[in-house]
Amino acid sequence: MTALSPPTAGVHRSFLAAMAEFQSQGRGSAEDDSMVGAEIRRFSPSWSEAESFETYTRWLRDLALEESPKPPGHVPSTTLWWVDGEEYLGRIAIRHRLTPGLLEVGGHIGYDVRPSARRRGHATAMLRAALPVARTLGIDSALVTCDVDNVASRKVIEHNGGVLEDQRGVKLRFWVPTG
Repeated sequence: MTALSPPTAGVHRSFLAAMAEFQSQGRGSAEDDSMVGAEIRRFSPSWSEAESFETYTRWLRDLALEESPKPPGHVPSTTLWWVDGEEYLGRIAIRHRLTPGLLEVGGHIGYDVRPSARRRGHATAMLRAALPVARTLGIDSALVTCDVDNVASRKVIEHNGGVLEDQRGVKLRFWVPTG
């Protein structure tokens, strides 16, 4: 059954395959400023080792804690993985509050679906499942952004009740009710 899960070592093998898919599409390059890109650059050399992967999943879970170390300008965020049994399909991160930069372009919620699992409704279902989690974090309406030319992501947001507020640069900004 497909569901949101805290990051877990139980999907280690599938996660590695998913990251290889992302990398084959250029993710993780110096120009990639996404969550997945940054984590590929930082952690991929040690992901294949079970102990290091467990450390990585613990680090992701700890990012939700106010007191955990974070880079300057980062806020607590809850990362959840979209899994089907031991199959890693994607990830979603819920930022607990907005900084001025996140209010402009990043938003409360960011998500990625592994390339081989796209076009099957996973992103729509993943966002739908994450909205009640955002609600429990005190977010009544979540800001979710996407690039102007990312039609698939725009449809995901709109299918979850997203209302377009405006466009800022290359980003469209939507507010999505969480309850």
